[in-house]
Amino acid sequence: MPLIITTALDAEMRAHAKRDYPNECCGFLIGKRGDEGVIVHEARPAENMREDSLRNRFEIDPEEYMRVDQKARESQLGIVGYYHSHPDAPAVPSEFDREHAWPVYCYIIISVLRGQPAEMNNWLLLNDHSGYTQDAVRIVNSEN
Repeated sequence: MPLIITTALDAEMRAHAKRDYPNECCGFLIGKRGDEGVIVHEARPAENMREDSLRNRFEIDPEEYMRVDQKARESQLGIVGYYHSHPDAPAVPSEFDREHAWPVYCYIIISVLRGQPAEMNNWLLLNDHSGYTQDAVRIVNSEN
């Protein structure tokens, strides 16, 4: 199922990736699953709590996860995935990403080359955790 985001959310995530460069940015994808795909209503930035390897690792505070999850549920939504950037690297999951991912979520990775957001891909971890499948990102006009 494709991940459906608006042009405004696309711009927000790319701006976040550019702002945090040369470090990795990270954030939540909040939305719901529908007949046409996973519909993202909000891309909420998170603080990268990593104290080492900020250029190629991210970590989200579990308490922040619980707050965001609760607020999303109050709006009849949920956390459907996460986004993060890969500074000066391709928009493909690393081994570290695979080891820390969960199969039920979408993972957007934004490549940031020399400070400029570039390719963006959506990845789904296989149930056996052996790897990922790439799924489509459908960007729709924010005014629709």
